[in-house]
Amino acid sequence: MRAVCAQAASAWNLNPMGLFSVGCRVENHNDARKFAVIPRILVDTGSEYTWVSAKTLDRIGVARRKKDLQIQMANGQIITRSVGYAILRVGQAETTDEVVFAEPGDLLLLGCRALEGLNLRVDSRAKRLVAAGPVVAATAIKPAPKAARAGK
Repeated sequence: MRAVCAQAASAWNLNPMGLFSVGCRVENHNDARKFAVIPRILVDTGSEYTWVSAKTLDRIGVARRKKDLQIQMANGQIITRSVGYAILRVGQAETTDEVVFAEPGDLLLLGCRALEGLNLRVDSRAKRLVAAGPVVAATAIKPAPKAARAGK
């Protein structure tokens, strides 16, 4: 798992090419009345997880389901964080996903798993999220009854 390390924040301010943020609503998956609006969360397709402030997640009652999850940062450093479940909304799209309890100094990130669940993709030229199109799914093909195959 990779994520942009906190030290990259200064590089982002110096070289914003390809980077952009979106607004996101984060809800407690057991009680949608408990929510927080994050006005700017960095879209990071290199991060598997979405990172939300631990203070915010605690305030809306998101439980720490996995503790001491080891995460390898983009610079190779391994850190540990807690993870919980939340509903994420960006525009009209929504998904339920695991979210990392970000500590002070961590960037707030919208990761690739959330983007997939939201069915959104990055338009890097316009620096925005757009609909990814139809969801790809496999189906089982049921053979036609013998009578239909025989031409009856």
